Amino acid sequence: MSDTPLMPKATAVWLVENTALTFKQIADFCQLHELEVQAIADEEAAQGVKGFDPIINNQLTRDEIEKAEADSSRKLKLAKQKVQLPTKRTRGPRYTPISRRQDRPNAILWLVRNHPELKDAQIIRLVGTTKPTIQSIKDRTHWNSSNLQPMDPVTLGLCSQIDLDREVKKAAKNLPEIPEDEGARLLSAEESLAEPEAPAFDTTPPAKDDDDISIDSVFGR
Repeated sequence: MSDTPLMPKATAVWLVENTALTFKQIADFCQLHELEVQAIADEEAAQGVKGFDPIINNQLTRDEIEKAEADSSRKLKLAKQKVQLPTKRTRGPRYTPISRRQDRPNAILWLVRNHPELKDAQIIRLVGTTKPTIQSIKDRTHWNSSNLQPMDPVTLGLCSQIDLDREVKKAAKNLPEIPEDEGARLLSAEESLAEPEAPAFDTTPPAKDDDDISIDSVFGR
């Protein structure tokens, strides 16, 4: 947590107008120069700035102000916040630094080729682009299509690996299930362990061939 109050100049305006604190006390608390606070009191600076009440906004307590008014050597202490809420990025297209915007078409091409299951809205969230740009890259009507090279948006710093994995997982849930190929079906445990049926034996004696008849047996008669 920072030791500087929110809107320090507006807070200084309020303290000058509503308290008997010295210029130095206000300057130390608001991280301003003492002469700047004096200029605010003389209406030579911060003209048109609306005062920002630090008591309503839980940055100072009335008791702390009264103690400092009674002792000009006392420094104001910023009130401790009982609950600190984590900052959360607002919904909407991701902001892309100017230095990296030229890499977005390459990142879009990479996403279209490697993750065709992603919807346009998901690509927009990942790299901060527009739907017409995505469509022009898919149709190869982008003005720089001949020079585009697919590049991983994570490597380019346009999105994090966590964000990419989240979007890919979300898109995978919407894919249709692939039917099982009966021709390549694996045998079940019962089928693989079943004993094969024994082959049926023919009890009919084999017929004798004429070539097998002994000559001696014929002439011996």
